[in-house]
Amino acid sequence: MTLHTPLEFESIRDLLRYAVTQFNKANLHFGHGSSNAYDEAAYLILKTLSLPLDQLEPFLDARLLKSECDQILHVIDRRIKDRIPAAYLTQEAWLGEYRFYVDERVIVPRSFIAELLQTQLAPWVVEPDRITNILDMCTGSGCLAILSALYFEYAQIDAVDISKPALEVAHKNIDHYGLEKRINLIASDLFSSLKNKRYDLIISNPPYVNAKSMSQLPKEYQHEPQNALSSGIDGLDATRKILESAADHLTEDGLLVVEIGHNREALEHAYPSTPFNWLETHAGNEFVFLLQRNQLPNNKTL
Repeated sequence: MTLHTPLEFESIRDLLRYAVTQFNKANLHFGHGSSNAYDEAAYLILKTLSLPLDQLEPFLDARLLKSECDQILHVIDRRIKDRIPAAYLTQEAWLGEYRFYVDERVIVPRSFIAELLQTQLAPWVVEPDRITNILDMCTGSGCLAILSALYFEYAQIDAVDISKPALEVAHKNIDHYGLEKRINLIASDLFSSLKNKRYDLIISNPPYVNAKSMSQLPKEYQHEPQNALSSGIDGLDATRKILESAADHLTEDGLLVVEIGHNREALEHAYPSTPFNWLETHAGNEFVFLLQRNQLPNNKTL
């Protein structure tokens, strides 16, 4: 792609129109924060110009400096040519009102569990103040661990990931929110380094992409760590291991909450006797399940 000279553009409106056209022509995939070409173009332009992300209209007809045009065109070019997700270009991702630092050491945060934490998992959690120990399995950027600390103010959180580079990113985010005294980062292959510790709540957004889907991922997703996406032939390898061991790490009334993507049918087929509770999110009720400890397969009496 050849960059046009800045003289062809005078305002943000000009560049916004140009970016939307080019994004649509390039058939970009949107799924890392924006859902369409317009929203992504507006976000990248406002972010590049250090303008408020929720105030496009007042600046649409603002005249741009040559250097500003160059910066915006460079970002547009990288988004199209290299198919880099917008979150990696700006090194930030948002879950609701909360911002997180991201780079290619972690997947871009987009978990449905985030919206469920906003309600403190009601009605399943009756007394949020009694949740004092939480485990965030496969923490990645640390976003769910941080939200857990913010919504369950009396809880200590263990945030686990097999990837040390991912934990470096999580550490950066935890420091930003001043939660280093409440969130403990642990390098571990799932439960392997947790010994006999038990939790009131375990949450997890583990790898869940099946082999067929991995082979068909849009180029944008190929920038993400593949071990944070891929989970065997049916996408359930990590989920199986979590289900097998979770009972050993939950308190008597503990809860397990796991996101599984589009694998509900495969999961229910694999565990026909397990009474999964499917939680309602803005996208439907097939992406996140909840189990009480006594509903887990292989649970034992404490």
